[in-house]
Amino acid sequence: MADYYELLGVPRTATTDEMKKAYRKRARELHPDANPGDAAAEEKFKQVARAYEVLSDPDQRARYDRFGEKGVGGAGGPNVGDVFGGGGGLGDLFDAFFGGNGSPFGGNSRGPAGPPRGQDLEVVADVSFEQAVFGATVPVTLRTALRCDDCGGSGAGAGTKAVTCSDCHGRGQVQRVRQSMLGQMVTSSACQKCGGLGQVIVTPCPTCSGEGRIVTEKTYQVDVPAGVDTGSTLRLTGRGAVGVRGGGAGDLYVHIRVAAHDRYRREQDDLITDLPVSIAQAALGARFVLPTLDGEEEILVPAGTQPGREFVLRQRGVPRLQGRGRGDLRVRVQVQVPIKLTDFEAELLKKFADARGEEVHLEHGLFARIKSAFQ
Repeated sequence: MADYYELLGVPRTATTDEMKKAYRKRARELHPDANPGDAAAEEKFKQVARAYEVLSDPDQRARYDRFGEKGVGGAGGPNVGDVFGGGGGLGDLFDAFFGGNGSPFGGNSRGPAGPPRGQDLEVVADVSFEQAVFGATVPVTLRTALRCDDCGGSGAGAGTKAVTCSDCHGRGQVQRVRQSMLGQMVTSSACQKCGGLGQVIVTPCPTCSGEGRIVTEKTYQVDVPAGVDTGSTLRLTGRGAVGVRGGGAGDLYVHIRVAAHDRYRREQDDLITDLPVSIAQAALGARFVLPTLDGEEEILVPAGTQPGREFVLRQRGVPRLQGRGRGDLRVRVQVQVPIKLTDFEAELLKKFADARGEEVHLEHGLFARIKSAFQ
C-alpha cells in the first residue's frame, strides 16, 4: 500500500484540519458513486479511507510515523488482533483469553511504547542555476525541535529522573476487562498518564518544561548534487524534529528551487541558448565567442545559416542526476533584422535586392521624405 500521506496528498507536517480537507476532496473524487464500475477507483477509495482513519488519530499517527504500516496493523482491513479490539495479531489473541500476558505460558512480551519519533520537516532551498548544474553546499535555516542540553533530552529537572508510571507500572499500556459473548475480554491501550512512555516526570526541566526538547532555529549545510532541478527533493535522515523525552529525530525533506539564468534555459539534461546574428553574418558567415558555464567556446556560423539552426556542443549540458555523463549545449541561431536603417544602409540593401531581382518597398531617403510631405 502506498504511503498514507501520499494517498491523502498532504505533507508529513500536515495539521488535522489540512488532512480532513484533503480527505474530503479525495473521497469525492474516488467515491464509487462518482466512478461506477471502476474497480481501481473503488480500491483507491478504500486505501484513502484507511489512510485518513490512521492519520486522524494522534496515537495511530505517531505509531505510523515511527513504524509504518506495521505499527498500525498493516495495510488495512481487520486482522486476528483487530477482531478482539487490539491491533497486533496473535499476541492480542492471547491477551484476550489469558489476561494480557501476550502468551499463555506466562511472561510479559510487551514493554512500554517508548518515546515517539519526532516529526518530519520540510524546507525550500534556493540555489543558483550554476549551483544546480555543478552541485554545491548551501545553507538552509528552519525552526525545529532540538534536544534540550540542560536535561540531556530526559525532560527531568537537575538532580531528578523519570519515575515508573503508577497507572501502567512501566508498560506504557493499560488493560481494560469487559465481558462479551466469548467470555472475559482484555483490551490494551496507551496509558493516558504517561503517554505510553512508561515513565512520568515528577520535576520537569525548567528549560524545556519536561519535553526534553526545545524549539529553535537551526541551520544545516545541505550537499546539493549536480544535476538537480526545481522540484527535486533531498531527504536528510535524522535532521527533522527530535521526539519528546529522548525520542528519535524525524527526517528533513529539502525541496530544491532553482533560479533562472539570464542566458541559458534547461530542457531535461540539455542547456539551450540563443545566438543572435545579423543578416550579413548569417549570409556571409562569422565566428562568435560564446560564454558557456564551462568557459568560452568558439562557434563558427557558416555562410547561408538559416534562422533556428542549432549547433550542438556535446557534453556541455547538465550532469545526469541518476546516470553518467552530461547532456548537451544546444545553440540556436536567431537572425536579427534591423529595425532602423540609415539612408546609406537602406540604399545598400536596395542595391542588393535589385541584384537578386527582389522587389522591395523603400521608405528611406530624401525621396521618401519629399513624397510623404505631399501626402
